[in-house]
Amino acid sequence: MSDMQVIKEAVISGNAAKVKENTEKAVAGGVDVGTILNEGLIAGMNVIGVRFKNNEIYVPEVLIAARAMHAGMAVIKPLIANSGVQEKGVVVLGTVKGDLHDIGKNLVGMMLEGAGYRVIDIGVDNAPEKYLQAVKDHKPQIVGMSALLTTTMGQMKATIEELGSYRRSVKVMIGGAPVTQKFADEIGADAYAPDAATAVDLAEDLLA
Repeated sequence: MSDMQVIKEAVISGNAAKVKENTEKAVAGGVDVGTILNEGLIAGMNVIGVRFKNNEIYVPEVLIAARAMHAGMAVIKPLIANSGVQEKGVVVLGTVKGDLHDIGKNLVGMMLEGAGYRVIDIGVDNAPEKYLQAVKDHKPQIVGMSALLTTTMGQMKATIEELGSYRRSVKVMIGGAPVTQKFADEIGADAYAPDAATAVDLAEDLLA
């Protein structure tokens, strides 16, 4: 089995120690950082994404695989800036004002990072102004909003309105248990993701 195959399989099986050890070994052996990222870490998370989408695995397995992927990312992150590896894009992610739920948001963030995006996670209970500030600070291509309560869904519309002229350059993706495609259409969101794996596919579509 090749070094990249070992890293990929270790991500899939959620073996963080093995991912870290073999990523360090690959770096020491002069393997290109982009190769480690794409053929090892991202390749492993891609398999996890497909399995999750097909209901072959569930949230706990995804979280374990993501933790393993992060063990490898911690090794190569300092080297990425100097390697010329291109990020796919920048995503600002948060839960809307009045809502403290974050499991779904965290899962989406891990899956997006696993697919090669830089994720700026602004946490929970974010007022529209906080999203606007994050857009000004980080210049993302996508803003992702999550709500788990019907009572906080209105904050998504308020945030889209708050973004104002930035909407010309920023796509908005929303999700959460009570959120629907119909609601996304009504408030002018660009995409609705029913789950984390779909969010990754939609991000690709939005940036295409």
